[in-house]
Amino acid sequence: MSCPALPDGFDFTDPDVLHHRVPLPEFAELRRAEPVRWIPQPVNVAGFQDEGYWAVTRHADVKYVSTHPELFSSTLNTAIIRFNEHIERDAIDAQRLILLNMDPPEHTRVRQIVQRVFTPRAIRALEERLRTRALNIAANAREHAGPFDFVTEVACELPLQAIAELIGIPQDDRAKIFDWSNKMISYDDPEYAITEEVGAESATELIAYAMNMAADRKACPAKDIVTTLVAAEDEGNLGSDEFGFFVLMLAVAGNETTRNAITHGMHAFLTHPEQWELYKRERPETAAEEIVRWATPVVSFQRTATQDTDLGGKRIKKGDRVGIFYASANHDPEVFENPDVFDITRDPNPHLGFGGGGPHYCLGKSLAVLEIDLIFNAVADAMPDLRLVGDPRRLRSAWINGVKELRVSSG
Repeated sequence: MSCPALPDGFDFTDPDVLHHRVPLPEFAELRRAEPVRWIPQPVNVAGFQDEGYWAVTRHADVKYVSTHPELFSSTLNTAIIRFNEHIERDAIDAQRLILLNMDPPEHTRVRQIVQRVFTPRAIRALEERLRTRALNIAANAREHAGPFDFVTEVACELPLQAIAELIGIPQDDRAKIFDWSNKMISYDDPEYAITEEVGAESATELIAYAMNMAADRKACPAKDIVTTLVAAEDEGNLGSDEFGFFVLMLAVAGNETTRNAITHGMHAFLTHPEQWELYKRERPETAAEEIVRWATPVVSFQRTATQDTDLGGKRIKKGDRVGIFYASANHDPEVFENPDVFDITRDPNPHLGFGGGGPHYCLGKSLAVLEIDLIFNAVADAMPDLRLVGDPRRLRSAWINGVKELRVSSG
């Protein structure tokens, strides 16, 4: 196996990289030459007192790490592969209370409770209300006389409204959720001038908001999801603090990721007009999955080795951080034919955009797919001649494939 031709010092978690592009050529080079590679970092540059991480880039290896939590922990260093270098270790450790950063058996206990939110029955109950909301969002956007921002006018709205519908957050409060979640994940982008302290304050405000909801339902139970999750805590439900951290996770996992999938999907359609014409004509059910594969809103998460183990021909030492790069796995030619082609009829499509399987497979997958289907059907009906006005402005981030602005026009 030859040495990969990477630039000296290239780091896949450098926020300046994702600010400009997803490093697909570099991922391809690693998959070809060294699919598990040590990426050195200066001590503490990512918030961790170590000297780097292992980059895992093949589909099969990402799935292996994801499905072996006994070997690769989400708790030890959390699932976030790079924090701001000024973060304190206590602040990292506090995030272990989020489901994303738990290991079995605690993860199993909490997930069994919160998955009540995402039953097929619960999602079906939302469908017609969300369909109406999607139609209204697209109709309102169509009223713009000139160019508008697809992110704020379309992509962000349905995920926010879905979360509000799902757990009973008043629609008038959705702007708060949007603002708090933006601040929590935007600390690497200088445009937002968000410090680690502001991000932490936003997280605290969101958790407090959710805890107040939980306290209200415990005092006055209602026929809603919050009551189902928190009432009768001693009967296997969530404590108020656990519910707070669950809502925090929803705000990022259910809002930021779906919003970015929708934005990247629209950009893909408008830069692949033959696919947009195909979609408008046939509305294939496979489209949403291909949009998620193409977008891969979460480029990577990490795990930490719990013992010495072998992976991809390399010896991973206990305590080493391991980056699992979903964006690379989703372009692995051993799994996908013509992976660099946007094809909304792709089937099968075993992408890892919802995680690599195992205990952390995305709880809200069915809701996300529904939202993507509904919003693109609505856009195709209301704005079939939508066109790009400018290039997307990308988020500067270490692990999110984010778009801050996408200027389009329906006229």
